[in-house]
Amino acid sequence: MATAKKTATKKPTAKKSQAKKPAAAKPAAKKAPAKKTAAKKPAAKKAAPKAAAKAAPKTTKKPAAKAAVKKSPPKTAAKKKPSKPEAPRHSALGFKVNEFVVYPAHGVGQITEIAVQEIAGMSLDLFVVSFDKEKMVLRVPLAKAKEIGMRKLADAKIMDSAIKTLKGRARVKRTMWSRRAQEYEAKINSGDLVAITEVVRDLFRNENQPEQSYSERQLYEKAIERMAREVATVEKTTDDEAIIKLEGILAKTTGGARRQPGVDPA
Repeated sequence: MATAKKTATKKPTAKKSQAKKPAAAKPAAKKAPAKKTAAKKPAAKKAAPKAAAKAAPKTTKKPAAKAAVKKSPPKTAAKKKPSKPEAPRHSALGFKVNEFVVYPAHGVGQITEIAVQEIAGMSLDLFVVSFDKEKMVLRVPLAKAKEIGMRKLADAKIMDSAIKTLKGRARVKRTMWSRRAQEYEAKINSGDLVAITEVVRDLFRNENQPEQSYSERQLYEKAIERMAREVATVEKTTDDEAIIKLEGILAKTTGGARRQPGVDPA
């Protein structure tokens, strides 16, 4: 009886050993790497289309570059076409070619041409004004002609106003000569005929009046010549005839003949 119990107790131990076998699932651990490799394969397939997409635009840009090269020659050919020469202009801003005008700083001149000249890479329309007595030619840009004060010859109304001013009394300010000289110079260079006439009237001296200084006489000669040239151009006479006419009016106003030029102290 004792031996029989021992054998009965040993059989369950055998069954326990058989039950333990399923617990060790070693083959399942080996299958995990297989899943990882299988997951990596689709990623490689997705990367391939991206690389193909990046390479595709490079092939499309090449034909566009060739087309641009083909279109460029007509543009350069159009630039090289010679431009037609512009017809000469005969008038601008109310001024005409061969017309006499007054340039403030130099007096009466004649427009000989309206030309186009390139300066610093820019084309400018210019009045070409000739001064025969001074043997000088000025080129005045059209854009600055009015700003400078270039004007037409005085009309009948302005000429009558100038003669009326010449017949008036001289108005000499009691200030230092240097200051008065600056004012006279500014009036002469203003181009205003009436203002120039005021200088002629104030600086005129006849034989019964005090002596003139050298600087006074110089300003008077400049003013009378500027005025006489415009009067002569309007009346179509000579400068000398215009001076005789103007000084005759001044002599009657002051009650004596004009003083003969001589060497006076400054």
